[in-house]
Amino acid sequence: MGFCRHFFVESCWRQFRLEWISTSVRILEPSPVAGNSPDEHPESPVKLLHDTHQDITVEIGEQAPNRFAPAANSLVYLVQIYPPGPSLGTRYALTGSPAVLGREPECDICLADPSVSRRHALFQPEGDGYWVIDLRSTNGTSVNKLRVSECRLHDGDDLRFGNCICRYLASSNVEARYHEEIYRLSVSDALTHVLNRRYLVQFLERELQRASRYHRSLGLVIFDIDDFKSINDRLGHLGGDYTLRELAACAENDLRKEGLIARFGGDEFAIVLPEANRDIAMKVAERIRLLIQNHSFNYEGLTYSITVSLGIAATNGSDAVPCERFLNEADAHLYEAKRLGRNRVVAHCASLDEEAVRGQRSGVSVESGESKAKG
Repeated sequence: MGFCRHFFVESCWRQFRLEWISTSVRILEPSPVAGNSPDEHPESPVKLLHDTHQDITVEIGEQAPNRFAPAANSLVYLVQIYPPGPSLGTRYALTGSPAVLGREPECDICLADPSVSRRHALFQPEGDGYWVIDLRSTNGTSVNKLRVSECRLHDGDDLRFGNCICRYLASSNVEARYHEEIYRLSVSDALTHVLNRRYLVQFLERELQRASRYHRSLGLVIFDIDDFKSINDRLGHLGGDYTLRELAACAENDLRKEGLIARFGGDEFAIVLPEANRDIAMKVAERIRLLIQNHSFNYEGLTYSITVSLGIAATNGSDAVPCERFLNEADAHLYEAKRLGRNRVVAHCASLDEEAVRGQRSGVSVESGESKAKG
């Protein structure tokens, strides 16, 4: 009799839990509200790439009260540890709300890998931790190499979703800081400490897809230092390195959350401006130009000033634009700014033909990071 009663209680609890979970899954897909744009719904972590650590904040509207949420001061992260590539070391924060992991950009945790299902798994808070629940994915969910349909997670567990492996970290331990440092190194430029080219390309590709999907504006500014060679000749390469660091810090502090800045290569930098049309991008570029022109650089007691030339590309989202073509358009306009005398912004150029935009003149390659010297 005791065994039967225990079995009955366990069955009722399991049924309640599964029903509550299924309700949560539906809540994670709110219907669009009249007057709201699709972008007001949560998207992938790339949407918050202005945060260097790429932590996500899960925002789920109109959900049922979460009686199983972890304590507010608990630290729970997923750190992607495989496969190698731009996403290696990416850290995703679980913030006490149910979170769906999958390939779709709308998922709270987006793993853009073809082996991951569109909606692969659910992270369900319970007590002071989480359960992972497989959402009937094609390639399954494994915890510590064991395939599971649902499993209570513990600090240090390795979770596999298709070809992607994430480590579950439930405390601010040494391993969490280690993975954080790995990620920081993988996305930052070692000299200037702004984001690097690889991260820029990944971010820009996703923003272009988003702009095309939702018909939103997107602006890009590429700029470099006028006659940077003379600075290296006069101050030496250490002085040139100081100039690059100071310029990057100056531009980054001015932009704040307005856009993303990354080192594009050499003395060239790029700024991605979500929701910015060509006019807005021109205003931002002109502001950056004046800011740098009026900034006093001081290296080993020598005060000097520099100027920059800037090229702009923009889209209103009406057509899908390849990332390399978008970069080449901005770089071609930068080339034109140099030709016209430097220290200026160029957003339109009637003389630029199709070959220039396609990269025959600028020579930009998304993969190589090399570009034709502009001076």
